[in-house]
Amino acid sequence: MTTPRGPRPKHLSSSPFKPAVEPVVEVFEVGDRVTHDLYGLGQVSHVDSHAVTVDFGSKAVRITPPYPKLHHL
Repeated sequence: MTTPRGPRPKHLSSSPFKPAVEPVVEVFEVGDRVTHDLYGLGQVSHVDSHAVTVDFGSKAVRITPPYPKLHHL
């Protein structure tokens, strides 16, 4: 994983600090029922390698990984 400042430095085993935890990216498929903290209930209508599109009834929203506010039902 890279940061805006470049790749993350390697964790040394002699370090007194714990290694940074990599975020777990959920996998969504077309038809999955989901909930979003801001938009509410919805259904995944399109999935590509860079984002998922979710239909929330009143509008469709394209959400990019790591999907911090999007959860499976």
